[in-house]
Amino acid sequence: MNIPMLLQHPHRDFLKVLLRTLFRRYHFIVPSSTHLRSGIPCAQPFSALGLHRAKWMLPSDGLTRTLCLQTTLKEQTEGLSDKEQRLVAELYTGLIQGQRACLAEAITLIESTHNRKKELAQVLLQKVLVHHREQEKLKGKPLAFRVGLSGPPGAGKSTFIEYFGKMLTERGHKLSVLAVDPSSCTSGGSLLGDKTRMTELSRDMNAYIRPSPTRGTLGGVTRTTNEAILLCEGAGYDIILTETVGVGQSEFAVADMVDMFVLLLPPAGGDELQGIKRGIIEMADLVAITKSDGDLVVPARRIQAEYVSALKLLRRRSGVWRPKVIRISARSGEGITEMWDTMKEFQDVMLASGELTAKRQKQQRVWMWNLIQENVVEHFRTHPTVRKRIPLLEKSVLSGALSPGLAADLLLKAFKSRD
Repeated sequence: MNIPMLLQHPHRDFLKVLLRTLFRRYHFIVPSSTHLRSGIPCAQPFSALGLHRAKWMLPSDGLTRTLCLQTTLKEQTEGLSDKEQRLVAELYTGLIQGQRACLAEAITLIESTHNRKKELAQVLLQKVLVHHREQEKLKGKPLAFRVGLSGPPGAGKSTFIEYFGKMLTERGHKLSVLAVDPSSCTSGGSLLGDKTRMTELSRDMNAYIRPSPTRGTLGGVTRTTNEAILLCEGAGYDIILTETVGVGQSEFAVADMVDMFVLLLPPAGGDELQGIKRGIIEMADLVAITKSDGDLVVPARRIQAEYVSALKLLRRRSGVWRPKVIRISARSGEGITEMWDTMKEFQDVMLASGELTAKRQKQQRVWMWNLIQENVVEHFRTHPTVRKRIPLLEKSVLSGALSPGLAADLLLKAFKSRD
């Protein structure tokens, strides 16, 4: 885990004390040409301690110095065997060179639930993240535009992506599609059939389509969607489309992973204003009424007017962008170009205002806590004391001798008193 620390202090004595403390594990980053106040070069004492390199900044308003401490990849790879290190290095090299096979293998690695492979995946992700940040600094803006596509079953998400994706690749973009497919609650299997609706796009060398199962994860996405987005950006794809499973009112986890959340709605499906009751419609940056062709043009126009009116009643999440409602048809192509123009307008406005940067920072925090929650639950279930008591307490709950709440309290107490 990359843990940057910023310490501001002008005194050399403070630095000496700091180096004798627990921070010896970290690498100080300071240019070798810089000197401390006493005129002693920084590079010599730092390298003598086995540290990496150093860097400080002199702001125009004075001699405020910024010392950055961070863990390095070397510490993360210490526990890996030579074979594992070669594997990570090969995947990383192939990934940043844009090799599709390496990208596919890397996503497979991060989706693995094997404990050792999870460790390898984190090392690979850290290397990609460092490369990602360096490229963003050079470019001065985000490397890719992240778009989440969601909607109820049968809204035409995959059909839309097929037409939309071909249009983008013809314009010179590199497109990655992360299609999430629901897993069976009985067998655990998943059909992964979204790719079959994208026959033309799947043969396009400037497009990469990766179907993944939810494996019980709620919210319409997988537990590793964030990591997959990062890997696709590292492989050079500048537009990332994340297609969720068919969702309902309260399933909008993808909104915490993307720059723009697009909601696709069919023109006919019962009470069209159910979404206005709050929920997924509140999170949408753009609402697209699909299948606006043939006999469905009239109902599509009606639904568009209703949603335009309804959105005015919802509180705006952005200070610079008001969600829009448009009509599109993946069969005739109507509205697709205008939709892309609206999406580019959103990206430009959000970048200029700084809201996009703040949004991504907030998403990183959400991502961290989601992983903590997942790992804490897994650690709880696999703890020896808890694992021994689970069958007995479950039996008591099933027989009605014990309430679920009391059984949960007993298990939590057993977990807390494990020491």
